Amino acid sequence: MLESWFGENTNMNANTIERTDDAQAVVDAETQKLALYFYETCWFSGTVRSTIAQLGLKIELRDIHQDRDHYEQLVTQGGRPTVPCLKIGHDNGAIEWMYESRDISAYLETRFGSECDNPAA
Repeated sequence: MLESWFGENTNMNANTIERTDDAQAVVDAETQKLALYFYETCWFSGTVRSTIAQLGLKIELRDIHQDRDHYEQLVTQGGRPTVPCLKIGHDNGAIEWMYESRDISAYLETRFGSECDNPAA
């Protein structure tokens, strides 16, 4: 059901940000430090996945209903079983767990959106 809303072949992705190959490579390198914990039927997770698609980001998706290890990592390391949750790895090795769909989407838009001059900042 939600796949029809957030799948790769939807009209929602018509406004996907376009980047040069070099700029996309920088963004792709930065998104390797990110993982989104979600489950398919969670509407709030779907809104974040839509933001990810519109920004053209390659973020690892970890479905907590499909993989028990993802669920356990979310609870033991993130602190609670709530989704969506964005795991952010920082250059200094620190890990940040960001909850709340609006906060996650705002973070991604600020960091990787079209107004961002330096996606690695």
